[in-house]
This record gives sequence, structure tokens and C-alpha cells, in this order.
Amino acid sequence: MVEPQYQDLLIVGNDIALDAVGVPMGISDRPSIAQDIKHMIRESGLLVELVGERQADKWSLNLSRLENLVESDTRIQPGTAKITRVESETVLVSAKTVEYQHIEFTL
Repeated sequence: MVEPQYQDLLIVGNDIALDAVGVPMGISDRPSIAQDIKHMIRESGLLVELVGERQADKWSLNLSRLENLVESDTRIQPGTAKITRVESETVLVSAKTVEYQHIEFTL
């Protein structure tokens, strides 16, 4: 079996996920990258700025900033990050990783 390149603890609901016996669960490689990107976006504060925002130009500007933020991660292929508004308070994040192809999640 190939040794994972990226490893992390699985975070669910802002807390470390535990298995049935209480041991922290881990994730590796592609899911680990997606989780790191998700946390980077949340910590940037750019999503908070969009809550209640009705001006399309401000939404567009912040989505572009978020795409640039995602692409700043060296594990993401430049020019592949795409962030789209799915619902009034939900955005879809997709990008291609250098080693593991496509990642996609919603925030």
C-alpha cells in the first residue's frame, strides 16, 4: 500500500471526529487537501463578508478573491479553482489538485 503524502485529523462540526472507541479519526491525501482548503477559506473571513450581501459586484469580487486564495495553496493547480454561488448562502468550491485530481465541496 502506498504511504499517504498528506495526513490530518478529520474535523466534523468544528471538532475532531472520533471512532467508536474514542480514537481520533484521520484523513489523508485528497480529503486532507479539501479539508485544509475549507478551513483556509473559513479563516479568511471572506465568506462572512458575503452574509446578507445583495450587491452582485461585491459577491463577484469576493468570489474572485476566494479563488485566488484557493490557488495560493501549492497543492492546487493554478487556474483551476472555481467558486460559484449555488444558493443565497451556499458556495460550491472546485479545483484540481496537483497529485490527486479533482476536489469539490460546499460551504
